[in-house]
Amino acid sequence: MRALTNALRQQRLHHAYLFTGTRGVGKTTLARIIAKALNCETGITAEPCGKCAPCVEIDAGRFVDLIELDAASNTQVDNMRDLLESALYAPTNARFKVYIIDEVHMLSRNAFNAMLKTLEEPPGHVKFILATTDPQKIPVTVLSRCLQFNLKQIPQAQIKAHLQKILELERVAGEDEALTLLARAAHGSMRDSLSLLDQAIAHGGGRVELQAVRAMLGSVEQEYLHDILSALQRRDGAAMIAVADRMAERSLSFEIALQELATLLHRIALAQTVPKAIAEDDPERAAIEACAAGFGAEEIQLLYQIALHGRQDIGLAPDDYAGFTMALMRMLAFMPEGNTPQPGRSGTVTSKAPEHAPMPQDSKKQPSDVDWNALVSQLPLAGMERMLAHNCQLIAWRDERIELRVPHAQRHLVERAYQDRLKLALEQHLGTRVRLEISVGAGNGNTLAEIQGRENQQRQNEAMAAIDSDPFVRDLIEDLDARVPSSTIKPVS
Repeated sequence: MRALTNALRQQRLHHAYLFTGTRGVGKTTLARIIAKALNCETGITAEPCGKCAPCVEIDAGRFVDLIELDAASNTQVDNMRDLLESALYAPTNARFKVYIIDEVHMLSRNAFNAMLKTLEEPPGHVKFILATTDPQKIPVTVLSRCLQFNLKQIPQAQIKAHLQKILELERVAGEDEALTLLARAAHGSMRDSLSLLDQAIAHGGGRVELQAVRAMLGSVEQEYLHDILSALQRRDGAAMIAVADRMAERSLSFEIALQELATLLHRIALAQTVPKAIAEDDPERAAIEACAAGFGAEEIQLLYQIALHGRQDIGLAPDDYAGFTMALMRMLAFMPEGNTPQPGRSGTVTSKAPEHAPMPQDSKKQPSDVDWNALVSQLPLAGMERMLAHNCQLIAWRDERIELRVPHAQRHLVERAYQDRLKLALEQHLGTRVRLEISVGAGNGNTLAEIQGRENQQRQNEAMAAIDSDPFVRDLIEDLDARVPSSTIKPVS
């Protein structure tokens, strides 16, 4: 906000400002502060007095020349035209007439077009302050006429300190760990944290206590999550299910459990990469460091992705318990056996398939300067071994030794069973024994799966362009203020 402060101090004012950021980070609050800064009786200033008539009236929500519009409820062009017509008139009793338009991305295309005319030639007495959580939906023609400021999520420590200050002013007792939990649950939103604090005070009968906050949020004690990771490290599926059963007995939310497991895995990844990111006084520091030492960096990345997908798919499962335990079993199934790479390093897993009888020498079809993708297309593969082959890049082929590489993102495919089935298919196709070695590392972006992905995306882009340029569709959009959901556009096979 230094640029905004300097602009106010030097009175180098713009006619339109755009504040972006997630919900509850202070976009609308900052817009009202700007309105006070522009109309304070002490003059245009970066530090409004807060005591003069304009400042007091803006705080009270009754300043005549401050007009606030919720675009989510006023999307149509007629609402915008009425608002812009009033902008032509001079302020009633202020230096500037300020328009705050919240969730501006919700406006229709015609409403944006109407706004654009005023933004191109704005009256000198009018200032626009736009706020949005989704700036990508705002037309570029509007964006280019605004000064943009991105409000970041508020750090958890700052939220916790603010909550502590509120409790002190209100003389309400609160436990430190309870405030930590509330600050974490707010996900960077100060507004959400204040709402949660009010609920916690009511839920705790005038106190903010850890157990009451956990019950209110439906949160899961970290001990359960650490027990799951400990069992996973030992490859003990029975112990993992036993933890899930204990959670079920207490009617804990399995969806929230997956959310908090993902949060824990993120903190473990931080501890592996940037140890100083975990505060010295963090009560979970020792447990996090233990997990960071017990898992490889790539394993944590894999577990994090499974936790995210498990949370997303839990609504499709027969019940929450099944969805949660299936996610745990998926973690167990994809954990590599032995030869686990150290954090930050690529690992090599060599397939040791059962010995086969020697192939007849006259049936060998060993190729030279090989096209791996073409070869894979000829193999009778299915299931996970097919995915493995499609995500491999050929590194070297010397005599019976075939060396392949899989990108880091597909590390979970390097399972012994999948390698054995791919090895067998290669031997049957080539008519000779094969020694298969698969490593994990940076690829060249030209695996069969990556090429097919690019081709599919190209077809999707072409389909979307065809729809967008279709005259009939464009007429519907303009005449009826319609929109074409991009998710409904599919290329013709």
